[in-house]
Amino acid sequence: MTREDFARLPVKPLAAHAGPVDGWLPVNMVNVLHTDPETQELSTELLDTPVAIRATPISYHWDLGDGNTITTTNPGKPYPAETISATYTQEGWYDITLTTTFSGQFSVNGGEWQDIDGTIEIASDPAPLYSKSLESRLVNGDVPVDEDEDPWIPERSPDTEGPQDPDASHRTL
Repeated sequence: MTREDFARLPVKPLAAHAGPVDGWLPVNMVNVLHTDPETQELSTELLDTPVAIRATPISYHWDLGDGNTITTTNPGKPYPAETISATYTQEGWYDITLTTTFSGQFSVNGGEWQDIDGTIEIASDPAPLYSKSLESRLVNGDVPVDEDEDPWIPERSPDTEGPQDPDASHRTL
């Protein structure tokens, strides 16, 4: 089993979880990133012989959509953990993409597991997130406030795309 054979297998991308589950967060608020690092088991046949394959996630590259990136061997944890996090300094829509590097092993006909030389990278579907500028304003005290109502989030369009961060950087955690 070669790296090229491994790359042709249907290894599924890991889901990129970002920010609050509502799909938006305030500008300058911590955006928590995480994924579920499950090992995938696949099976195929080579020369009429059953072969089992394990694809194990070993590193994670987060593209935050604003020019900032993070590479880590840690899959992160959901909020309130801030193991892997970032902030947006500008309002707008951003696509967060996770590219996972997998190592592989194979077992021929139930035999001993053997390492596959090399790794493969699989990108997730983008996770859209809106970074919203919030501002204080006076309201009529006689009108009840619905604290469960989300702030208005605009439809996605070229005018509502988030700008690139002029101070973007790559971090390794």
